[in-house]
Amino acid sequence: MNFSETIANLNRASAFELYRLRAAIDRILDQPDWTMAVRSRLRIGQEIQYFDPVANRAQQGQLLEMRRKQAVVLDIATRKRWLISYAAINLDGADVEIREKPVHGLGRNEVAEGDVVGFVDRDQQQRSGRIVRLNDKTVTLLCGQQKWRVAYGLLHRVVDGDSASVAQRELRELDVQHLPAEPLGDG
Repeated sequence: MNFSETIANLNRASAFELYRLRAAIDRILDQPDWTMAVRSRLRIGQEIQYFDPVANRAQQGQLLEMRRKQAVVLDIATRKRWLISYAAINLDGADVEIREKPVHGLGRNEVAEGDVVGFVDRDQQQRSGRIVRLNDKTVTLLCGQQKWRVAYGLLHRVVDGDSASVAQRELRELDVQHLPAEPLGDG
């Protein structure tokens, strides 16, 4: 499925059309056949990959319990338990990254928590950092020990060696300081 094309079409839809589409998708996913198809391939204790819509990325987990419509999963990285929809479990290893083609910068669906991205600040200084939170119109980045809120349109991928090594050095400094892996507040 071409998600970039689908998202482009969704961006042209009205709010009412999107609402109708969401209702139709929810109705389809609530059909018992979908749940049973996923449940039949799962076993308690199994390591799984699931999609976290808040972080906009795949997460690794361990299946702890299978309920009627949802599964209890232990997130391997955070050791937190989550109640997730069976539809969120990626049994076939599908690519979860969606690549939009925005005019400038990066789109909301092109980045995920933990990604390293760059931007040019108000003083025209090149900065890079790790995304710690996805907001509606901005991301919260941790650049060294400083947090920045940056619009998606101002972000770019860190691709050249110098920027990547600066970002990696900043990330190593953060790891040495044992900062928590979760966002440090609401930004």
